[in-house]
Amino acid sequence: MAVTDEAIEKIKAMIVSGELSPGDRLPPEKELSERLGLSRNSMREAVKALEVIRVLDVRRGDGTYVTSLEPHLLLEAISFVADMHDDDSLLEIFAVRRMLESQATGIAATLGTAEAIEALHAELDGIDSDVSVDALVEHDIRFHRDIVRMAGNTYLASLIESLSGQTVRARIWRGLTEQGAVERTLSEHRGIAEAIAQHDPNLATSLATAHIAGIERWLRQAAAVTEA
Repeated sequence: MAVTDEAIEKIKAMIVSGELSPGDRLPPEKELSERLGLSRNSMREAVKALEVIRVLDVRRGDGTYVTSLEPHLLLEAISFVADMHDDDSLLEIFAVRRMLESQATGIAATLGTAEAIEALHAELDGIDSDVSVDALVEHDIRFHRDIVRMAGNTYLASLIESLSGQTVRARIWRGLTEQGAVERTLSEHRGIAEAIAQHDPNLATSLATAHIAGIERWLRQAAAVTEA
C-alpha cells in the first residue's frame, strides 16, 4: 500500500471508530503524523485527497475539520462524473437510475404522506410546457427529488439525484423541447403523481420505469444522430 493510501486509511479508521466525528477538528498536522507514524508529507497528501471527496474540510488559518459526512455531500463526485460522460456511458447511468428510481417511486406510493403528495401536485400545477428550459430543469429536479424523498432513505435519494446532474437534465430537456415532447413528458409526471396519490405502488413503479426508459430511448436516438 502506498504511503498516502495508508494515511488515508488511518484517518478513515479514526472517523469510522468514532474517534473523529462529523464537525470535529483534526489534530495539528505534526501531532497527527507522529501519532499515526506517518510523514507530514504523506499526511498532507491524504488530507488533500479526503478534501476532494468531501470527507474533510480544510479551512485556511483555522484547521482541518471532518465534514458533516451527509450522503449528498459524499456523493457529489458521482454527479460530476455523470455530467462528464459521453452518450454510451449516460445510457448505462440511466439504466441504473431506472432500476433505483422506479423502486423508490413504488415505495413513495406506499409511504407518501398526504402533505408530501399535496406538495407534489403543487409542483406540477406550477409548471407548463411553455416555460423555459431552465425552468423545466428545475421542475424536473424538484419533482423527482420529492418523490424519492418520500421513500425515506437519505442515501438512496442522494444517489439517485447524483445520477442525473443539472447539466445532463438541461441537455435532455433542451432536446425534448426541440422535439415538441415537453407536454408528453409533463403528462407522464402527472400520471406518476396520481399513482402515488392513489397509493398504488405497482402502477407507480411501472409508470416511473416507462418514464425513465423513454428518456433512455431519446438518448439512444440522439447518440445515433450524432454518430451519423
